[in-house]
Amino acid sequence: MDLGTVIGIVLIMALLLGAMVMGVGIGAYIDIPSMLIVIGGSIGALMVSFKPSQMKQFVKIFLKAIKPGEEDTGELIKKLVDFTAKARKDGILALESEANNEENEFLKKGLSMAIDGGEPDTIRELLEIEMEQTSTRHKVNGSIFSQWAGLAGAMGMIGTLIGLVAMLLNMADPSAIGPSMAVALLTTMYGAMIGNIFGTPIANILAVRNDEETMVKEMILEGIMSIQSGDSPRVLEAKLLVYLAPTDRVSQFD
Repeated sequence: MDLGTVIGIVLIMALLLGAMVMGVGIGAYIDIPSMLIVIGGSIGALMVSFKPSQMKQFVKIFLKAIKPGEEDTGELIKKLVDFTAKARKDGILALESEANNEENEFLKKGLSMAIDGGEPDTIRELLEIEMEQTSTRHKVNGSIFSQWAGLAGAMGMIGTLIGLVAMLLNMADPSAIGPSMAVALLTTMYGAMIGNIFGTPIANILAVRNDEETMVKEMILEGIMSIQSGDSPRVLEAKLLVYLAPTDRVSQFD
């Protein structure tokens, strides 16, 4: 679980709710018509913007931001280097058992194609296509939340206009001004909260997750190509360590 994301969301909500309670009380910030306009309106607009199959993944995508499937890059490098050493010593067919037991589907697919004697250019092309398509799907998923941020803000402005119109039409009735003004102000607040607590931050962290996953797959692709071409373990390790930050580059040959 990504504690940074969870703690960040909890901290924001706690501070905002605390400020509301210490002010005029939480009840003053609850308005059902405003919620219907912003939450219902923005979700409805999302349903128009994306296919039903994509919207079904909404909760799953949100959980992906909180609990990512992180790959230990250090262990991955060690595994690929060990595969290279075994392939140079016993031949690439000796990796068949490792390929069958591999949990990383991308690595398993690449190893299997190499063991089956696929052409290097063909293997690279197929794996690059899979990388590209996976990244494209992740970007679309992330765009659901970035769109939600914009749509929630827009619905907040629409709610503000609705509240102002209702207020202006009832200027002669002082008792109607308060509820209309509440709708006008609270819709803007709800839209800003959705956009800046959930929409934009979740879209940003999903983009980071996508970049991390793409980097891991690039490392795996480089490893598969090196295994097939017969590179030495030391050379492969040097290639893969380049993907890491300088402070994280630890060689097992030192």
